Amino acid sequence: MEQIITAVRGLDGALVVAPEQGDDFPELVWGDAFFYYAPDGRMPTNVQPYGTIVTKNYPDDTASGLDRPGRWRVNVHVDRATFRELTGEEPRGLAVPRDRAVPRDHAAVDTVLPHPVYGSLGWISVVNPGGRTADTVVRLLHSAHEAARVRSERRNAQG
Repeated sequence: MEQIITAVRGLDGALVVAPEQGDDFPELVWGDAFFYYAPDGRMPTNVQPYGTIVTKNYPDDTASGLDRPGRWRVNVHVDRATFRELTGEEPRGLAVPRDRAVPRDHAAVDTVLPHPVYGSLGWISVVNPGGRTADTVVRLLHSAHEAARVRSERRNAQG
């Protein structure tokens, strides 16, 4: 996990927000990390992070079994073509009724999967990235960071 956070911190304009106990963030997010493009070093208030690391189940997100010891998950927003390349599916196609959805094990480790909750919005996830996926995760975070930079510059140019 620290290697991924270090890789993101090394990107130009990256901001890693990693709330800890006692910070002005809800207790639920303590121990997690949120990745933003923020060249001014301030957490943006009008955009979502382009990537996250979560270390526990959230109330609406339990499929990855993150409440078990030593488990954590990287989540990255990717473009449609990358999502298709990684999963063989269309993000919007994930919104089909559960009885017709492609069965997948969101608790599988070191495996790139659609995010269990936000896959239909173009998010992928990897529980405990390892030998098969660590390089892919870092590459995806680099690409997501660059896409966030481009969006930020476009917003700033429009004033």
